[in-house]
Amino acid sequence: MVLVAVAMIAIIAIAALSIDVITLYLAREEAQHSADAAALAALRILSVSGMTGDPSNSSTLRSVVCGGSNSIASQTAQGVGTQNPVGGPVPTVSVTYSAPGGSQTTDCTSLANSTFGVNPVVTVQIQQTSLPTFFSRVWGTTGNSVGATATAEEFNPSNSINAGLSTINPVQPRCVKPWAVPNEDPWHNTSGVAGICTGGATGNCAKIVNLADGSIVNPGISLTGNGSGGIIGETFWLNSDCRWSQSPCAIRVNPPQANYNNGSGYMKGPPNLVFAPGQVGTTTTAVPSCATGDQIEEAIGGCDSPQNYSCGVAPPSGTNAVDLYDYPNASIANGVSCLTHQTDTTDITNSSGQDYLKLTGGPSAFPYPFQILAGSSNPLVTSAGLAKDSPISVSSSIVSLPIYDQTTPITPGNANNPVTFVGFLQVFINAVDQYGNVNVTVLNVSGCSNGSGGNVSTSTVAGTSPVPIRLIKSP
Repeated sequence: MVLVAVAMIAIIAIAALSIDVITLYLAREEAQHSADAAALAALRILSVSGMTGDPSNSSTLRSVVCGGSNSIASQTAQGVGTQNPVGGPVPTVSVTYSAPGGSQTTDCTSLANSTFGVNPVVTVQIQQTSLPTFFSRVWGTTGNSVGATATAEEFNPSNSINAGLSTINPVQPRCVKPWAVPNEDPWHNTSGVAGICTGGATGNCAKIVNLADGSIVNPGISLTGNGSGGIIGETFWLNSDCRWSQSPCAIRVNPPQANYNNGSGYMKGPPNLVFAPGQVGTTTTAVPSCATGDQIEEAIGGCDSPQNYSCGVAPPSGTNAVDLYDYPNASIANGVSCLTHQTDTTDITNSSGQDYLKLTGGPSAFPYPFQILAGSSNPLVTSAGLAKDSPISVSSSIVSLPIYDQTTPITPGNANNPVTFVGFLQVFINAVDQYGNVNVTVLNVSGCSNGSGGNVSTSTVAGTSPVPIRLIKSP
C-alpha cells in the first residue's frame, strides 16, 4: 500500500503533465491553421485587386491594399487570424510583406515594384501569450505562450520577365469557364491609347498578352472601366460567336474579335469581345442542380476539366479546342444565372441576387481596390446569416477564361477546332442577359509567361485564379 501510494503521486503527476502538454500541442496546431488561413486571405485581397496585373503600380494605389496595419489586406488577415482564440483570449496577429528572399515590412509601399509587384509575399505570425494550463499551476505556472508563422506568395507569370526570370511554367487554373476569348483588348488600340478599337485582322485592337513572352501588353488599373489606366478594371460584354437560336452554329464573325457588332438585337456592345464556345467533351464536376442542362451549361455552373485548357501547350487532339457546331446562348444564360445566383436576366443594371462590385458613382466607376458586395441570393446571406451588401473576398462571380490566339482560322460548324491558349483572363461577372451576353470586369490577367511548354501549375487556392496563391512556409 505504501509503494502504491508513492507510485500514485508519480502517475498523477505524469498524467497532469500530459494533459497540459496536449493542450499546448493543440493550441499550437490551432495557431498554425489560423496563420495559414490569414496569410492566404491577405493574398486573396492582393489578387482580386489586380496588383500583379500592374507591376509598376503607384504607391498611392498600393497603400490602400497593403500599406500598413490599417490597409485592407492587413485588416483581412487580422480578422481571419483572430477568429480562432487559440485556447485563450484574442491572439496577437502580425502581418508583414516582402518580395521573395527580401526583408519584411508592415508597409508594402516601400518595396520595389519589379519584385513585389510581380511576386508579393505575405507573412503572418499568430501569438497567444495567455494560454491557460491546468495541473501545472501547482508549480506556480498560470499560463503559457504558443505561436505559429505562415508565409504565402502570389505569382503572376505574365510579369516574370520583369523580375528577370526565364523558366516559369505556364499556369493552368481549374474550373475555367468555356468561353475562349480572342487575344484582343477591346479598350486599347495598337498604340496603347485607351478607347474603343476595331478588332479583326485589319483592325487596330491591341493584344491582351504578348505572344513572345506572355507579358501584359497594357498593364495598369482602370477605375473608370474604360481602360484609361490599363486593362485591370476594364468593363465590357462577352458575346457568343454563334448567332442566337440558329442551329447548327451560324457564326457572327470569323475569327472572333473585339468590338464587332452586326446590328443584331441579340448581342451587346461595343465594347465587347466575341468569344468562341470552348469544347467541353469531358465530364464536369460540382454541378449545382440549377445547371443540369447540356455540357456547356454544366461546365459554366460547375467545373470543366482543366485538361481542356492547357496554357502555352500546342493543341493535342480532343483538347484545347473550341466548338462552333451548336448555338449555346440559352445554355450560357442559364449557366451564368445559376452560377452567380442572378434571378432576373432582363435586368442587367441592378443586382437581382448576384454579388456585385461597389461603385463610386455612375456605371463602372470603382473605388480601389475593387470591393465585392454580397447579393441577396449569395449562400452566405441566405444560409449563413451574412448581411446583404456585406464586403466579401470570395465570390462565385469571379471566374477565369482562356485567351486564345485568334490568328489561326477556325471552321464554322465544326465541333473540334484546335486552338492555342496564350493566357487566362480573370473577370468578375456583373450580369448576364436572356441571350447569353455576359457583362464582365477584368480583375487580373495571366499570360503563358516567357517559359515554353513543360508541366503546368495547378497550385491555386480554390482552383479558380489564373494567378497562383500558395503557402510556401508553414512549419
